[in-house]
Amino acid sequence: RTMIAKVLILLAFLATASSFVINQSAKMYSQQAFSKTKKVVQMAPQVGPEIIVERNPTQEKLEKMGVFDWPKWGCGVSNFPWTYEGTETCYIVSGEVTVTPSDGRAPVTVGEGDLVTFPNRMSCTWDVTKPIDKHFNFS
Repeated sequence: RTMIAKVLILLAFLATASSFVINQSAKMYSQQAFSKTKKVVQMAPQVGPEIIVERNPTQEKLEKMGVFDWPKWGCGVSNFPWTYEGTETCYIVSGEVTVTPSDGRAPVTVGEGDLVTFPNRMSCTWDVTKPIDKHFNFS
């Protein structure tokens, strides 16, 4: 009996010790996985494509694009949020606006004579400082 009791005590001790080692290893790997994840979270935010502005395109280019057959839109001096549901190309006939993207892209001021492309799904704020009149086309 004494020998059996000693063997059982030894087995109980080994089971407890191995359980401790397994738990400590799992804890260590969990902490490593967390620290790797933490590094990913600290990455810079994604920024979308820039607003493209072509200052004073030629009349020939505008006609070739069919700009003057596009619908027109305009508004007075105002400030409002906007989200693009498609890529918009527009030609500013008159006025001036500063468009500030919500995701950290640089603000862009456009006005009379500018051909502008706004990227799909861009959320921004329009700050119209001179009444806007534009031809526009979504793609």
